[in-house]
Amino acid sequence: MDFTDVSLTALRVFRAVAERGTFTAAAESLGYTQSAVSRQIASIERAAGTELLERRREGVRLTPAGRVVLRRATVVLDQIDATARELSGLPAEGGVVRVGWFPSAGGVLLPRALAALRRTDPAVRVVGREGATPELVRALRAGSLDLAVLASVPPFRPPDAESPPLVLRTLTERALCVAVPAADPLARGDFVDVADLRGRRWIAAPPSDEDRLMGVWPGLDERPDIAHTARDWLAKLHLVAAGCGLTTLPASLAGAAPPGVRVLPVRGGPQEQRRLLLARLPHPPAEPVVRVAAALRAAAVEIGAPT
Repeated sequence: MDFTDVSLTALRVFRAVAERGTFTAAAESLGYTQSAVSRQIASIERAAGTELLERRREGVRLTPAGRVVLRRATVVLDQIDATARELSGLPAEGGVVRVGWFPSAGGVLLPRALAALRRTDPAVRVVGREGATPELVRALRAGSLDLAVLASVPPFRPPDAESPPLVLRTLTERALCVAVPAADPLARGDFVDVADLRGRRWIAAPPSDEDRLMGVWPGLDERPDIAHTARDWLAKLHLVAAGCGLTTLPASLAGAAPPGVRVLPVRGGPQEQRRLLLARLPHPPAEPVVRVAAALRAAAVEIGAPT
């Protein structure tokens, strides 16, 4: 086992693969070819003298040795990045908190939390990105995020089976609703009967290997008629306003719906609850991370969600 010849490039590639879950996704994020990623992973596994990634049909998973290397690689890369910043005269990143969020959290919860944080803790800078829950969990494990706002559906299992378990706190738990065009007959009442959702056209997110079909009411006893696909929840709502179909929406986002859309609860079937969870690794968080987490919890209280 000899890590003296392992390059920083190989460490960055290894962290990207661990975070993204596939060689292809890591290559796209880094701007490399898949073969270049494969060569870097092969070089670091040769240095380790063992497999660091378990190859599966649906992607890769860290082996126990891989988790050790990832933990050490993250420390090295963070120190190199901090050194580069110091040498270039940029301020230290001690007050930077890296946050990832599930798309629906970006509509109301996150902006409200960040606005409050600018007033109370202007020295804390939040950077991050939107992503699917599995991707955000991998980023937490890879050390690329300090906090992640994740989506959870019944039966509300932990987001992964890795050890040690992530520290989780429920930010919101609200019923899933349906967004309908204001001119649609369904919009005349105060709720939608689940039976009236049969035979409707839907606006859904594109199919994904990691997330269930989003935008279609769960449990429909028919093959859904997908009129349009869009990842952006606001784009889906504007398509609803244009009369192009229906989509689903967490109740916490109802206030962000554009004109021409009514967001209504659904009755007549099992209630579909949705949770947003705040997740972090179990080690003691730095003070800026604590402050950002507190701002997210306070924002959840403001929008009427249980904590």
